[in-house]
Amino acid sequence: MVVLLYIGFVVFQFNSNDYWATALDALILPLITLAYFQDQTKPNLYFSIFLICYSVSDLMVFIVDFMPYRLYYYLGNSLYILAYLALLTKILKSLSLSYIFKNFKLHLIVLAGLNLYIGYVLQNIVNPYLEINFEYFIELIYNVSMLLVLSASLLNYFYQDNRKSLLIFLGSLAIVFSEVIGVAYMYVAEQNFLNFLSTSLTVLAFYFYYKQASLNNEEINGLVSSND
Repeated sequence: MVVLLYIGFVVFQFNSNDYWATALDALILPLITLAYFQDQTKPNLYFSIFLICYSVSDLMVFIVDFMPYRLYYYLGNSLYILAYLALLTKILKSLSLSYIFKNFKLHLIVLAGLNLYIGYVLQNIVNPYLEINFEYFIELIYNVSMLLVLSASLLNYFYQDNRKSLLIFLGSLAIVFSEVIGVAYMYVAEQNFLNFLSTSLTVLAFYFYYKQASLNNEEINGLVSSND
């Protein structure tokens, strides 16, 4: 069903049928979420919150015409932020922060600089379209939470060095690239290819996240990490 919805999205997107492309796009991730809950007997709390919040925000596209735009904007983006924070919490719970700060000082400095640069670029793209108000800070918090997920997933991969952590990092990398391309699509050029690429990367990210859910972390650095 996910493959069929994705193919339908691609066909409608490149035929400039925005209504059906958007509708099918909004259904893909909720379907992956349902598959996760069907497959997992003991779903992880924080990963579940991530999937549910992200899916609900996607599904809000079906009620956008029945609510004020500002409410749709604030509620939808707040759900995405909550989703990223839940995913961040899930990743951090599998880390030993004392070990990270002791052994990955240079990595932390490089990641901090990279995050500041990417955040600066993203804010510069949206600045001409936003006033310095609550919407501006929503965008800022959104970008920060997304970049923190990417940084935490990379540190988690360095720390765990296993297939599960690699899949989480690849998923986080794909979703960040998806968000960056999505910003370009919304604010720079509404080209079909950009939206196709953004959605494709998001689906790929959720595929990686879905696959990692069935794997366990191994004993790393003398510590036993949880299977969540």
